[in-house]
Amino acid sequence: MQIKNSFDKETLIKIGKGALIAGTGAVGLYILGAIEVIDFGQTITPVVAALIPILVNIIKEWMKGEK
Repeated sequence: MQIKNSFDKETLIKIGKGALIAGTGAVGLYILGAIEVIDFGQTITPVVAALIPILVNIIKEWMKGEK
């Protein structure tokens, strides 16, 4: 159970998971740029950087839960 107004273990885990999801956009763009698969250009790059973490979160939420 998360404790209000504190950085307990559960809160830190949630912050860490959120940071990993948020960082996937930058990492994804870096990897795609490094292997030179796709060149998004300056106008589309921010959109792609926003969509990658959203898609990661969608997949994470879809996989969560019980059968």
